[in-house]
Amino acid sequence: MRLDKFLKVSRLFKRRVVAKDIAANERVFINDHMAKPASEVKAGDRIKIVYGNKVLVIRALLIADLTKKADAEKMYEILEETKNTPDLGI
Repeated sequence: MRLDKFLKVSRLFKRRVVAKDIAANERVFINDHMAKPASEVKAGDRIKIVYGNKVLVIRALLIADLTKKADAEKMYEILEETKNTPDLGI
């Protein structure tokens, strides 16, 4: 499944166009390699998303074209969630 579609179907992003923009701006990595919106996502892949001051690392568990809202969280597991704090040099 395409990365942008996975991010939308899993409800990590509300709209596919937003997921596409994040990936196009080099802020998503699959298995530590920079990913494009059309990059293939497979079960077991490690996905790192950098947005704003937050870094989210997940593992894709289930690849499904459609999911109900209640089942969307079953598509991935959160491995790490951190906030980046700017280095102000103080």
